[in-house]
Amino acid sequence: MLGRSTFGLSMWLLKWLPIRIVDRLLLIVSRLMIGDTARFGLDRPRLGPLELKKLCGKTPVIDVGTFDKIKSGNIKVLPAIKKLKHHHVEFVDGRTENVDSIILATGYKSNVPSWLKESEMFSVEDGFPKSPFPNGWKGENGLYAVGFTKRGLLGTSMDAKNIAKDIESCWRASRKTLESYILVANEKVCK
Repeated sequence: MLGRSTFGLSMWLLKWLPIRIVDRLLLIVSRLMIGDTARFGLDRPRLGPLELKKLCGKTPVIDVGTFDKIKSGNIKVLPAIKKLKHHHVEFVDGRTENVDSIILATGYKSNVPSWLKESEMFSVEDGFPKSPFPNGWKGENGLYAVGFTKRGLLGTSMDAKNIAKDIESCWRASRKTLESYILVANEKVCK
């Protein structure tokens, strides 16, 4: 808000006002500054940010750079996923799209088990990885999960770093296999 985090403003206001009033003020100021996010496919939770954090441990975050890209059409916000296939996604509204990769933000409630037909990594009860933090980021067959730590941006950052390291490790291993295959193939040709 005005180039500043709402956290500092909230903490200052909480010195004098109850949490519900501070939340209402934050929502009003946010609506004035950002506008109606629902018209871009970003529905806001009914609770204010402080009440949501207090009750659920979740912090709503909107990155203004990302939001600008959504408004300009450079990033698409799409409905919930019904079914995933290789390079193909079917959404709950019946629309389909061909994709190379999915960068997934499940929002305020995890619905992953409803569309990801995989029972080893995610719990059906709450939609979170079965392995507790800090080990819930890696599944089988290249499946990764970011942001399910219930530890805010720090936990998300830790997941992202672990995933990047794992992808690099897999890439290096496949590169070595390819290099040894080329070396063996060249040796056979040269003999």
